[in-house]
Amino acid sequence: MLKYESIHELVSAAGERGLKISELVLQDQAEAMEKTPEELYERMRRSFEVMRESVAAGQKEEQRSMSGLTGGEGYKMKRYADEQGGLCGTFLSHAIARALAVAGCNASMGRIVAAPTAGSCGILPGCLVSLYEDRGLPEKDIVMSIFTAGAFGMVIAANAGIAGAQGGCQAECGSAAGMAAASLVELIGGTPAQCADACAIAIANQLGLVCDPVAGLVEIPCIKRNVSGLVIAFSSADLALAGIGPKIPADECIDAMREVGNAMPAALRETAGGGLAATPTGLKLREQVFGKQNGRGDSAPSALSQR
Repeated sequence: MLKYESIHELVSAAGERGLKISELVLQDQAEAMEKTPEELYERMRRSFEVMRESVAAGQKEEQRSMSGLTGGEGYKMKRYADEQGGLCGTFLSHAIARALAVAGCNASMGRIVAAPTAGSCGILPGCLVSLYEDRGLPEKDIVMSIFTAGAFGMVIAANAGIAGAQGGCQAECGSAAGMAAASLVELIGGTPAQCADACAIAIANQLGLVCDPVAGLVEIPCIKRNVSGLVIAFSSADLALAGIGPKIPADECIDAMREVGNAMPAALRETAGGGLAATPTGLKLREQVFGKQNGRGDSAPSALSQR
């Protein structure tokens, strides 16, 4: 049985058995949960269906968040991608639209797959739904790759954490980007070792990212950070597939993420007490949603709010 204590363990076990990481994990999880591989595959296939449904829901023109602070980003980006292609090219622009759509679906209390969290829910679906719908990759391959993403997420959760309140947004969007990058590499035919490389690169490129939700809501800047995570996932996968390694192994990157998260002050870990949440505009948006705090419209004092 796998312990999911390190990425090295996953890569080594897959290599010893001559399996993809997804195949290894499906076998292991079926045994651990006393289910058939077919049952677990079907459960994961349904999760992928929900991802696709979330994209569709979030790309509706009338989509709005419960707070009214955000809404329609997925629709706007899709229209832009359809009409102009975008500086990133049509494929990546549509992937960005999908990441925005799923995050917007979450903000409007729609149904999503936390991958690994609600705050980072657009990254993995944005990547995988794009490869399915725009590149025509087989559904079975897409669904299997989610097992790879899940295994990497389990290791990250065990050794660092995936919650913004614990480790900042690096723990949410950073983890999601690393998971997505690993799944992308496997989908394109990369080796288990390259999956690990892609994960390491993705985590390294979001190391230190704080969690500072405006008004304490998973909207600003969270929705757009899903876009950054998606782009990092794609670029990290391409680097790994090109044979460009991370230099720092994935497990050490995860350890570093834990140490950085532990060093973050509480104001930068999902409390909305610092960062963008404490800017003058951030405080005004909080007042717009919740009314005046302390009779002045401001929230907890911070260096930014006192300037």
